[in-house]
Amino acid sequence: MLNVIVNPRSLRGAGKRLLDKIEERLRAWGGEYRVFRTEKQGEATELARRLTEEGERTIVAVGGDGTLNDVLSGLTHAEECVLGLVPAGTGNDFAASAKIPYGVDALGLILTSEAKPTDYIQFDDGRRSMNIAGLGIDVDVLQRCERMKGFHKKVKYFLSLLVSLMKYRGVTVCVEAEGRTSVGKALIAAVCNGKYLGGGIPLCPPAEVADGKLDLITVDCPARRKILPALIRLMRGKILSLPFAHHTRCERAVITPRTRTVAQYDGELRETDVLAATLVTGKLKMFRG
Repeated sequence: MLNVIVNPRSLRGAGKRLLDKIEERLRAWGGEYRVFRTEKQGEATELARRLTEEGERTIVAVGGDGTLNDVLSGLTHAEECVLGLVPAGTGNDFAASAKIPYGVDALGLILTSEAKPTDYIQFDDGRRSMNIAGLGIDVDVLQRCERMKGFHKKVKYFLSLLVSLMKYRGVTVCVEAEGRTSVGKALIAAVCNGKYLGGGIPLCPPAEVADGKLDLITVDCPARRKILPALIRLMRGKILSLPFAHHTRCERAVITPRTRTVAQYDGELRETDVLAATLVTGKLKMFRG
């Protein structure tokens, strides 16, 4: 049984037409399937939990990175599950790393190929991440976007970025990985399974979704005049070339902010005291390129 969880709120403007195409393709396929449409935040997680507790093992998320995170977070017995993704959100960053085509083409991949082992990130507090989780200036921008009313999404992001460039002071963190500990102010501190965040920004180009390694990225907060050049390098995929950027490949990493703060998990904002992350490898299977 194919269990399809759709988040209509995350779909782009042509979302209804996409849903019609998905159902048309499923009917033509001829196999057993069910489509569940979520109506509120958190419902995808509850649906995935209920379905897998009832013994269902093949779950497909239709939406963006946040929808994928919600579904992943709800899976019980994840090591027995097969996860599919039909990218239909605004960012679709994990899909880019996992070579999953956009829209109905991804459904073709699900119906005609075998699922492959795929890593994900498990946090000690029970949260999960398929792509990237962390804190820093990217979270500051997202928070400002959420507070800003009456503007188009792209305009809000641009204005929020300008304000963050002027006001962001960095976040003091303790970072532990591979037996080493460092303390300092970070522009960005993140654990990565995928390469991209924020709609295609290449934070960690070396990351692979099934290499058995967690990628820890920390960028020290430089003098204010150097923040914009650093972000330009980030946009170009060259942030790791900076002398104050650090990349560690590991199986576990702990990022502890000095005070409770907001972090992002695949673009979803949550308050936290610590990001204690362990890579889970070789257990979950996923339809991907």
